[in-house]
Amino acid sequence: MKKVVVLTGAGISAESGISTFRDAGGLWEQYRVEDVATPEGYLKDKALVIDFYNQRRRQLATVEPNEGHRQLVRLEKYYDVQIVTQNVDNLHERAGSTNVIHLHGELTKVRSERNPRLISDIGYKDIHVGDLAEDGAQLRPHIVWFGEAVPEIENAANLCETCDYFIVVGTSMNVYPAAGLIHYVPRSSRCWLVDPNAVPISRDITIIKEKAGTGVKKVVDELIAMSEK
Repeated sequence: MKKVVVLTGAGISAESGISTFRDAGGLWEQYRVEDVATPEGYLKDKALVIDFYNQRRRQLATVEPNEGHRQLVRLEKYYDVQIVTQNVDNLHERAGSTNVIHLHGELTKVRSERNPRLISDIGYKDIHVGDLAEDGAQLRPHIVWFGEAVPEIENAANLCETCDYFIVVGTSMNVYPAAGLIHYVPRSSRCWLVDPNAVPISRDITIIKEKAGTGVKKVVDELIAMSEK
């Protein structure tokens, strides 16, 4: 079975109602990235950072996967589909995708601030200053903040190196190291980019200038037709 790697960003979740960070009206216009998405911001005001992610978690509980997510699940009947997402929501999993790598962490999980491997699944519950992990350290969001290492990037790069097809959905390709994954994709692999906005990309790629819900379906329809020939 041929392998499809899909790199997804905020654009695919925006159609479900998840607030994006970088677009006009996005979260960075309401919060300074330095305050809520860096280790320094966390050390400065743990309560603010913890509450910021509590709010994100509460919002996530109110939304559902959209057609873009569902179309990628549909593709699994025909291909080995591996999703690499920059998103911290669980919409891919809730739609039914079975192979998902989260580069930037997961909202529904927390971890010890002392031991990054001591991770707990909390669903959509809030956490507070004073809530402790098993090792006695404060629980913090299981999120990869700016300036922190991206533990899953090597696994993601390995997937890209062996893919037959590569699809980029709803990402500005401005955030590294995720944006660099396309450089691991073999030149022989066909690539698609689904995004309503202009995205700078330095390789031969089929551009579908549409939102995820409609654009992903076009790619999936094409790939299914190719598999049936």
